[in-house]
Amino acid sequence: RRDLLVNSAIVPAGAGILGAPSVLEALTPTARRLAFDSHFRELAMRALDAARSAGAEYADVRINRNKSQVVATREQRITGLSDNETFGFGVRVLAGGAWGFAASWNLTADEVVRVARQAVAQARANAATRIRPVELAPTEVYENATWRSPIEIDPFDIPIEEKVDLLLKANAAALSVKGARFVNSAMFFLREEKFFASTIGTVTEQTIYRTMPTMTVTAVADDFSDFQSRQSTDVAPRGLGYEHVLRADLVANAPKWAEDAVRKLSAKSVQPGRYDLVLLPTHLWLTIHESIAHPTELDRIMGYEANYAGTSFISPIEDYLGKFRYGPDIMNIQGERSSPGGLSTVGWDDEGVKPRDYLIVKNGILNDLQTTREQAPWLADWYRSQGQEVRSHGNSYAQSWADVQFQRMPNVNLLPHPERDVTLEELIDGVKDGIMIDGDGSFSIDQQRYNAQFGGQVFYEIKKGKITGMLKDVAYQSRTPDFWNALDALGGPRTYHLGGTPSDGKGQPGQSNAVTHGCPVARFRKIPVINTGRAAV
Repeated sequence: RRDLLVNSAIVPAGAGILGAPSVLEALTPTARRLAFDSHFRELAMRALDAARSAGAEYADVRINRNKSQVVATREQRITGLSDNETFGFGVRVLAGGAWGFAASWNLTADEVVRVARQAVAQARANAATRIRPVELAPTEVYENATWRSPIEIDPFDIPIEEKVDLLLKANAAALSVKGARFVNSAMFFLREEKFFASTIGTVTEQTIYRTMPTMTVTAVADDFSDFQSRQSTDVAPRGLGYEHVLRADLVANAPKWAEDAVRKLSAKSVQPGRYDLVLLPTHLWLTIHESIAHPTELDRIMGYEANYAGTSFISPIEDYLGKFRYGPDIMNIQGERSSPGGLSTVGWDDEGVKPRDYLIVKNGILNDLQTTREQAPWLADWYRSQGQEVRSHGNSYAQSWADVQFQRMPNVNLLPHPERDVTLEELIDGVKDGIMIDGDGSFSIDQQRYNAQFGGQVFYEIKKGKITGMLKDVAYQSRTPDFWNALDALGGPRTYHLGGTPSDGKGQPGQSNAVTHGCPVARFRKIPVINTGRAAV
């Protein structure tokens, strides 16, 4: 393995046509930060001056350096190694009441001026077709502000040999379980260094990390009549460092996941019908993502996000905001970008706004929506009627320097029971005929986030308050308001867990963001369940 690693064609950091200044890679973290503070600040100010001179009413600059790494294995083989880096800058301007954006990998004094002027020219061209001028909500100014993900170990300081060794040991542990035939495992890491400056005076520097260890174990029946898989969905991606991989303890957990896969082979196939569902956070985070987080994106509601995964059933806004009962009184949905280790957690969003914590659903009623500086004024009447300022929630994001920022969801969480630390055992005890679902699986949902179907990883039959065995071929169907109003019990803080995804697509051209959804265990009454097994021909 060592020979393969040494001779693998890994792209060197900062090399080649990407234009990354390789001298930065050799600097210590402190020296690198100082280089950001001086050299990048000078070029950013030059770009902002050029934009203003060309007629921009507002401008911001983002200088990004993203480094990512993937290590992938199968059984005792290395199946993939990648070590990539991209570096460049983007300038966004407001001119003539319309947006313009331009970007380049070539960070030089002449190029930042050229790109800034190009962005203004684009804005003026866009202004010819605008319906109304863009209005930006006010925001505080943050000068010389810095933020860093709360990591303990930089994953890029860990040798690839060490990462591969851990994965192959975990694979061997999974394959030690009789019946486990195949196993895939991988690690993904991202470090994003982001410098931001705007014409209102905000200057921020952030270093953002994301880490995701994964494993999938497949068991095959002795007569090859069936196969079942188990993914490591209880180990969610996090905005942390290599310590997250170590705490995931893949070697110790791999046999458990393999045993689940083997047990699924002999599990009873579910009978279709209506069941009470006890959904663990490892599963419920995805239902929250699809049926709450996406439909409460304001651009989706207003029809600006229509071609890529549709619009939203929450329309027109005046018929829903402050009126629509999403679920029972115990249901509170929070939007935030502040939780330690959350994938969407940052110090400031991509237009220099410090994100707010806010309740999207309050006591079961739709209470707020996801906004940027441009979008917050669209809800001005609502905010004023509630005695609130018209301010962005800090939900602006772009996946790289080459992409224009737009509204992306924050961490969207279902809060635990507001009064008691309810246990999982209490929720199960109240079920006569039900199913407990652990882990997310395949799913589908319509364009307006209204009609959906969700599977999972592992399913347990509940009879008279007791788990009686494992099931398979389970998926439940839902209409969003019916499903959430069937919620009758929530777990307490001790059942709270963070799930999430490192890649959620949106926009045209498409962009991907990472987002966390925290939630407790939850119980839903009389939900339609179908059997997904295919009948033998």
